Amino acid sequence: MATPCATHVDFTVLDAASVLAIAMGGAADPYSPPGSGRPRVVTTTAVVGAWRSPDGVVKLQLRKDGTYAGEVSGRRRPARGTYWIQGESVLLRDDSGLHTDVHVHDGELEMAGHRLRPASAA
Repeated sequence: MATPCATHVDFTVLDAASVLAIAMGGAADPYSPPGSGRPRVVTTTAVVGAWRSPDGVVKLQLRKDGTYAGEVSGRRRPARGTYWIQGESVLLRDDSGLHTDVHVHDGELEMAGHRLRPASAA
């Protein structure tokens, strides 16, 4: 027996952001400026410096030379590598080859579910 229903969406192939957008009725990306089709551009001067989460679990140092160093509580090996800026994100590449996206939003960095603030303000 067939039942009428809305369009079927297979959630197993969608990432969390896509599912959230569907749940919110197709809401715009919260990191995009309102009323603009263009992504914000982040400059090096906006991100260079020391960052940390308010609880001190994550610490990140972005240097002017394009390298970074980071610490995560409970992780034995400190993170080191290079970074580059792409649109509104900072992309970290660990010495082991691991890539991490860091989003810049309202003077804070969002990385793997952690909000990082400038170390002097944390």
